[in-house]
Amino acid sequence: MKALLLWPFLPNSFWSYRETLALAGLRSTNPPLGLITIAAMLPSDWEIRFADRNVRHETEADWQWCDLVVISAMIIQKEDFRALIQKGKSLGKKVAVGGPFPTSVPDFALECGADYLILDEGELTVPLFLEALGRGELKGVFRSAEKPDVTQTPVPRFDLLDLSAYMAITVQFSRGCPFQCEFCDIINLYGRKPRTKTPEQLLAELEVLYQMGWNRYVFVVDDNFIGNKRNAKLLLQQLIPWMEARRYPFILLTEASLNLAEDDELIELMVKAGFTMVFMGIETPDTDSLVGINKLQNTRQSLLESCDKITRAGLQIMSGFIMGFDGEKPGAGQRIQSFIEETGIPQCQFSMLHALQNTALWTRLQREGRLLDGFGTFHQGAIMNFIPTRPLEDITEEYIEAFWHIYEPMPYLKRTFRHFTRMNGWRGSTRRKLTWTELRLFFAICWRQGVLRSTRFRFWGQLMAIALLKPKLLFDYLVALGAGEHFFMYRHEVRAQLYDQLAALKAEKQQAAFAPPLEVARPDPVSV
Repeated sequence: MKALLLWPFLPNSFWSYRETLALAGLRSTNPPLGLITIAAMLPSDWEIRFADRNVRHETEADWQWCDLVVISAMIIQKEDFRALIQKGKSLGKKVAVGGPFPTSVPDFALECGADYLILDEGELTVPLFLEALGRGELKGVFRSAEKPDVTQTPVPRFDLLDLSAYMAITVQFSRGCPFQCEFCDIINLYGRKPRTKTPEQLLAELEVLYQMGWNRYVFVVDDNFIGNKRNAKLLLQQLIPWMEARRYPFILLTEASLNLAEDDELIELMVKAGFTMVFMGIETPDTDSLVGINKLQNTRQSLLESCDKITRAGLQIMSGFIMGFDGEKPGAGQRIQSFIEETGIPQCQFSMLHALQNTALWTRLQREGRLLDGFGTFHQGAIMNFIPTRPLEDITEEYIEAFWHIYEPMPYLKRTFRHFTRMNGWRGSTRRKLTWTELRLFFAICWRQGVLRSTRFRFWGQLMAIALLKPKLLFDYLVALGAGEHFFMYRHEVRAQLYDQLAALKAEKQQAAFAPPLEVARPDPVSV
């Protein structure tokens, strides 16, 4: 069997870092871990070709060569996902699909013409697909309500990747999360009981990357790295000597819940193991909203004190914030903006609330008759897909203003500096050396932020202060400033997309009321 594995194009978003990647000469943030893990589950006698369409497009020769096309996708990739299925069918190819989007919305893939739907977790459903293929079945939907033992998951096919194209390589230690946040789809996809690999498994994956010469970021893309604290600590206790023996060849980052602040030992182990950044879903500083979405773990301690404790221990926080919860009071955008400034968190995934398919939120809103047409995406440039409890126009305009100001260059530089000056400056002795990729990015930062913009004097003053006071954090600090270049540009795109949708929404309302349409006032463009 000749299989062509495709990862669809990702539109610009918070996570795409498009401008930052361009400055560094890179093509994509990270590769599709799920797809290269599935590749490792396919029969050894299959011939496999792989194309991440964010790095390079497959060729027409690839299409002619293959017998089977295998496509994985997230919801944000749905347009290219659809186009690839339809192209495969037009060429007479068999098309198999999987991943979070078709698992949550299988009807979309079926309507596009996919032959095989390999849903849920591949450890259980790929064998079902292969058995059906062996029986000569021409179509099939393969599902499993069970959750697989991830200690049996093979090492991903990292050899299929063009490592030079990526900012980070992804690995996974656990799946699932013990919490029940109403808007989150993780527990639907992977369950509430976190399942972990063995420490030896993850170290074997890291060893493969080490032997391949990888030396940038490794993103441990767990749903919640500390969902099973006992097993996380067992991993870290073995990871520390592994990293020390190789002189910290990678920079590690992951996702974790804010209750990390309740466990001093766990924080210390993460820092010693080489973790430098952690993504945390803070969501909102409004306690009533946190209770309303069942995010009670964020109400047990002061949010500000928890963030400060984690930062001072040496972990840079990246956070998620959301507007539009039921019962939310006016001014939520400003409150989130003030919280971000007070904590100094540089990178904030700030979105309006969307109801993702089959979540508890989706089910409740469907029962209440409040869902609107369209899929939930949590894309920053997408208007909400349900009727909120306060006017949608007010939430959207408040969000636009807050997002714009959060990612103005001067406030971004100021809070990034504050964040890093609070951090413990410890870092393990590393063998990593600066490459042309990093140097190219750093030169671009110095030119843009240190010469072209009005930030120039603050940029050089803060840079010298970090170099003198926190020299081991200088690399991370410059990377954080480099990430800002993406957000400085992206805010223009977000504002334009949302104003267009607001205008369309107001036009629909006015048309329904038989009134002439009014124009949406737009601010004058501001250069970055």
